[in-house]
Amino acid sequence: MTIIDYSTNGATPFQRLLGHQQELMMSWTRLSDLLENGGALSKELKEEIRRMLAQKNGCMYCKAKGQPTGSLKDEKSVVCIGFAEVFIKMGDQIPDNIINVLKENLNEQEIVELVSFITFTNAQQNFGAIMKLEPDSEG
Repeated sequence: MTIIDYSTNGATPFQRLLGHQQELMMSWTRLSDLLENGGALSKELKEEIRRMLAQKNGCMYCKAKGQPTGSLKDEKSVVCIGFAEVFIKMGDQIPDNIINVLKENLNEQEIVELVSFITFTNAQQNFGAIMKLEPDSEG
């Protein structure tokens, strides 16, 4: 059971929690859609990273789509997944050698997209965990 009641605004249980602040919900949803569906990095890679983060963040609703698949083996995906693993373990204390690996394998646009996706997804999942959002939430 969530820590607050659902609002009448929003299409998903997550959005209905944010819906108590409708402008926030709309802006949050637009940014979420942009990060998930746009950009240079594949949707499959972003979903794999989202699943990785979900295992760490304690949001049961976020974990409902399952464990990471481990199926992405191309060089760019491996670098991005490795960076996500470092973030999961070290937070914002990313060693310079890891940053150098990013710079050697991704362009600046991709680095911004990756870091933005990871940190925004982390915030979403922390919100879900704090709100005690469950996969079977009716919303």
